[in-house]
Amino acid sequence: MTFEALGLNTSLIKALTDAGYTAPTPVQQQAIPAAIAGKDLLVSSQTGSGKTAAFMLPSLHRLSEIDPAAAGKTPNQEMQAARARGERPRFKAAQPKMLVLTPTRELALQVTSNTDKYSVNLRRLKAVSILGGMPYPKQMQLLAKNPEILVATPGRLIDHMESGKIDFSQLEILVLDEADRMLDMGFIDDIEKIVDATPSTRQTMLFSATLDGVVGNMARRITKDPQVIQILSAANKHENITQRVHFVDDLSHKNRLLDHLLRDDSLDQAVVFTATKRDADTIADRLNIAGFSAAALHGDMHQGARNRTLDSLRRGQVKILIATDVAARGIDVPTITHVFNYDLPKFPEDYVHRIGRTGRAGRNGLAISLVNHAEGMNVKRIERFTKQLIPVNVIEGYEPKKTASASRSSPRPGGWKPGDNRGGAKPSGQRTFSKPGAPRKEGSSTGGGYKGSNPRSTDGARRSYGDR
Repeated sequence: MTFEALGLNTSLIKALTDAGYTAPTPVQQQAIPAAIAGKDLLVSSQTGSGKTAAFMLPSLHRLSEIDPAAAGKTPNQEMQAARARGERPRFKAAQPKMLVLTPTRELALQVTSNTDKYSVNLRRLKAVSILGGMPYPKQMQLLAKNPEILVATPGRLIDHMESGKIDFSQLEILVLDEADRMLDMGFIDDIEKIVDATPSTRQTMLFSATLDGVVGNMARRITKDPQVIQILSAANKHENITQRVHFVDDLSHKNRLLDHLLRDDSLDQAVVFTATKRDADTIADRLNIAGFSAAALHGDMHQGARNRTLDSLRRGQVKILIATDVAARGIDVPTITHVFNYDLPKFPEDYVHRIGRTGRAGRNGLAISLVNHAEGMNVKRIERFTKQLIPVNVIEGYEPKKTASASRSSPRPGGWKPGDNRGGAKPSGQRTFSKPGAPRKEGSSTGGGYKGSNPRSTDGARRSYGDR
């Protein structure tokens, strides 16, 4: 099937061709025609399946067919007319035609970037990001242009709604992207408040890794006779991503092993996921001392710093990104060859999103989890969720003191035996992140983090103000 067969207009087809898109993915094949027809959609599709194009392409197609003259004078035009009359213009609330809600800033920026790519030949349509961490004056400038498409995180959008800067009376399309994640982060009240402010005549599209439980209940409340699309493709199982578990005895063992794995000649770029913001900063500092090009990314960073870090990653200036789950969704860098779970995620579904940062654009990837022996049951939960066994790997010279069978509640079927190196690189010496003889900071552990780290500093299910 081709994009032309889906009914998209020629301007969008040209943009897709110029961007190197060749054929629609399964979710795009099903969602685009239904969305063009005006149907509400409930879509279950995993990360990396092409869902951004699945909702944005038909929306751009629809918005491009709206006659600007029929829409009347926009708030921006009214302000320009007031200036021409020598009057002091009053700020008019933006009246977007489309709203996309996302759980994180990074995903919002990625959606906006992709929209700019798709709409390059549709000069009349403009998309902007409204999110936490961006200065309010800058956002006021963006809203004053009355953009047709808003991509926003819920908290910051609520701020502008309550101050009268956004009016949804003209909204035609509402998209909830990564709805399950937004609910996990505690945004349900904000989402319901936003939905209540939109016209009942809107078209609603909800995308989520699952349509069960709370997500399903909310989806039924906000949609009308929706078409349900569930994509259960081989890509959802990440068959192009090799997954491994390495058991570690303690933080010192974990750091030595990570240092060794990061020196793999096949590694182009990597993301290392940690549980806390403090550990992300600490590990990034230690990797830089050890000679790596590394940078941290987490919710306590100002949005400008986060953008610069991601730009450096995309340009290849940063080789290793150490991040909390703020980066588990919304980073699309095809040259990321490795993902490391320095700490396992709180929820199995976040594991799927984390490892989905590699193996993108048809490439192969490697996902490695460094697991303490006491966390064996957490690995089993991930295996049950993904319906895949994750092989245990041991590298000569970095073996754990315990065997894999002792670390887990039951032996692995058919797999690991002591000394099995299945694809592991030859050891290159046991380096640590710290310089030899460097004094340890007071209160620090021998590993990547600090003893007694505050659990409230995580980027997991709890929403932080910085990601609003």
